[in-house]
Amino acid sequence: MMCGCLIDAHKADVLLLEKNEKLGKKLFITGKGRGNLTNTADVRTILDSISTNSRFMYSSLYGFDSAAVMAYFEALGLRLKTERGGRVFPQSDHAYEITDCLSRRLKQNKVKILLNTAVKKILVRDGRITGVMSGDGKIDECDCAIVATGGISYPSTGSTGDGYRFAAELGLKVTDTCPSLVPLNADRSICTPLAGVSLKNIRVTITDRNNRKLFEDFGELLFTHNGLSGPVILTATSRLPRNTDFSALTLHLDLKSALDLKQLDDRLIREFKENSNKQFKNSVGSLFVHKMEPLMVELSGIDPHKFCNAISREERHAFAALIKNVEIALKGRGSYDEAVITKGGVDVREVDPKTMESKKVKGLYFIGEVLDVDALTGGFNLQIAWSTAAAAAKAVSGEK
Repeated sequence: MMCGCLIDAHKADVLLLEKNEKLGKKLFITGKGRGNLTNTADVRTILDSISTNSRFMYSSLYGFDSAAVMAYFEALGLRLKTERGGRVFPQSDHAYEITDCLSRRLKQNKVKILLNTAVKKILVRDGRITGVMSGDGKIDECDCAIVATGGISYPSTGSTGDGYRFAAELGLKVTDTCPSLVPLNADRSICTPLAGVSLKNIRVTITDRNNRKLFEDFGELLFTHNGLSGPVILTATSRLPRNTDFSALTLHLDLKSALDLKQLDDRLIREFKENSNKQFKNSVGSLFVHKMEPLMVELSGIDPHKFCNAISREERHAFAALIKNVEIALKGRGSYDEAVITKGGVDVREVDPKTMESKKVKGLYFIGEVLDVDALTGGFNLQIAWSTAAAAAKAVSGEK
């Protein structure tokens, strides 16, 4: 949609083929339906937030950065607001307003739109695009074809890997894919009883079987019936390599990251002294959210009926160590149905980073998530979509 809006209507006739019954279906669920369309961060920060092939994005991001995106939408009449972490949303908190703006602009540009039209094949002769064939066998001739099909995540929105198939059929390399920005499956004996519990300001570390640290971050975590989610978990799935076997890893929670062991032990001494005549199970309420109390008492190995004044120094030290390191066995990534984006895609080494044109097929362009480029949450992935769309639109319009 953005590409169709930005192509110079005086220099090209544009046909937009959409397999869904409406345009921008995936936009409706971005930012939990609120439409996190970009981030106010500067280009350097955005590049640092891209987990895969950030250098490929250098030219297109500088050509159409987040400030340009915001200015463009505001010129279309969309009122914006900025929230924590530089996240940009429509003031209305309705993602459909983004789609409405682009739809109106497409109409102004006299872009022809065919809904419920899935492309079956991209046609090439002598290394150059000649047309596209729809599922009903109809052929639309063209000089350029821009593939903006997304990845595989949220297949109900139409992202079913079509772009990868088109690329592979035309001899382009497609890297291995996996779900990214996705929850993790984990030990259900710990996670299921805590489903719905959100923990803030905690440190998360992920280690392998040799206790080698693979990931560490600080932030918010959410327990689910099957495992773990929340910003810090999604970041882990983005930052770790696509071939990571999460089922062989262990996640460590530091529930009191602001305190070192000595400070935490001092805190426990005070707690146990103030609750000296209470049973251990009834003395930890100020340390954890309510639903975590039984779990921490159980994991501690301390008799829950033991009075606090009878807890030994060794038991107290072990409890402090547990609070700083709750271990949860991971079982694997969530599915594509749960993933915000797909990691992997069309190999960027075969795409011109300035124009998004294939280096192998003249007139064939790839933009957005279909490329092997992915980023953290916070509006960065949509910024990738806008920037690559702008680069392709400029090239198709014959602009230098």
